[in-house]
Amino acid sequence: MKSNINIIYTLILALAFVSCSSSDSDSTPPSPYTQYGTAFEKMPNKEDAIIYQVNIRAFSQEGTLKGVQERLSQIQELGTNVIYLMPVYPVGKVKASGELGSPYAVQDYKAVNPDFGTLQDLQVLVEEAHKKNMAVVLDWVANHTAWDNAWITQHPDWYLKDANGNITIPPGTNYNDVAQLDFNNSEMKAAMIDAMSYWIYSANVDGFRCDYADFVAPGFWTEAITKLRSIKKNQKILMLAEGSKVSHFVSGFDYTFGFNFFSSLEKVFKDGLSASTLQTSNATEYANTYNADNKVVRYTSNHDVNLTDGTSLELFGGKKGSIAAFVVASYLKSVPMIYNGQEIGYAQRLNYFSKTPIDWSTADNDMLAEYKKIIAFRKTSNAIKTGTYTGYSSDALSAFTMIKDTEKVLVLSNLTSGTVKYLVSPALKGTWKDAFTGTAVTLGSETTLLPFQYIVLKN
Repeated sequence: MKSNINIIYTLILALAFVSCSSSDSDSTPPSPYTQYGTAFEKMPNKEDAIIYQVNIRAFSQEGTLKGVQERLSQIQELGTNVIYLMPVYPVGKVKASGELGSPYAVQDYKAVNPDFGTLQDLQVLVEEAHKKNMAVVLDWVANHTAWDNAWITQHPDWYLKDANGNITIPPGTNYNDVAQLDFNNSEMKAAMIDAMSYWIYSANVDGFRCDYADFVAPGFWTEAITKLRSIKKNQKILMLAEGSKVSHFVSGFDYTFGFNFFSSLEKVFKDGLSASTLQTSNATEYANTYNADNKVVRYTSNHDVNLTDGTSLELFGGKKGSIAAFVVASYLKSVPMIYNGQEIGYAQRLNYFSKTPIDWSTADNDMLAEYKKIIAFRKTSNAIKTGTYTGYSSDALSAFTMIKDTEKVLVLSNLTSGTVKYLVSPALKGTWKDAFTGTAVTLGSETTLLPFQYIVLKN
């Protein structure tokens, strides 16, 4: 009898040990959500990403997710492999800005804006994008909610309050249509991470572009990204911080946002600053970033600057100038992002507070071909994607090399409306090939570039 008791006792201990070991090896609590769809097998590495931003209200006449789905082939043909959808969520009606309210005033973190369609529409869009080897990331607004978000009444303690106990708008802003969340509240942070997780499970999305990221506590991002990456164990997800802090890379983001670079590029064209300013900006954005895998997303247009500053045509000297600027933004140690419509030379600003549908029939096919050519070469060049950068700019020309192993690429882009003579550095003299045609090109001590002309050479 005693030996039987010992056997039973041993079995109980063994079962307890197995249970504890299982718990220790998987400390993540089970999800309340079921994974929709399957892992996307063609996820780009972060250095390979070419991002296409979609303003759903403007992208089609209908302003719907189905309208986006119907043009997936055109997005794919451009050469992009990551579709970034502006917020898909219902928009707050209380204190709303503009005609339809800001997409960044989120009324419900776990719903699709009925103006855009349904959850099923989003699921189908993601599925069809995956079939075309394109990932889909959602815009996420963590910092604040709309005033008619259910959290306001159900959890007022989740929000930042002033001395009188009133919920506040984001400090230092005039964003009167949104209420500031309190990131010292652990329950709110858990609910936010749960909501982000919902979309990875329920729509099979491949990551997030995180709005206003610099103003959200870094600890939250670390916690959120760790959780989100654990969901798709067999697939990478891409995380883009709309922010410039180096701490975002520590938190787990793949990319930061090239605010400084865009501003510098704007001043080169508008104020006549030296093109060498871009070299300084590049150094600023990568300062204290010691991991070569970290990348800055750069652009010549997005939803904000398109509306407030102007289209890329307005800002960068028309069609030729905007292409010259795009080459630099795409090739200078960056991951490029295109805003819908810029690739066809669309000249109208897109007010994302209302419906301003793009008229795709007005496409400038020559300009579209230029974008495709620039993107296609980037996809084949390891030097552009992961190479070492060296600047050789003059006042008029952005000039630089990108070098990876035995591959060397030289970019010369005249950012002025005048013909320019460029004194070639001894390090750049010699015989090259045109990166697009393969034609031999010999660089002597001097070369001339026409207004807004760009040249891309390789060894």
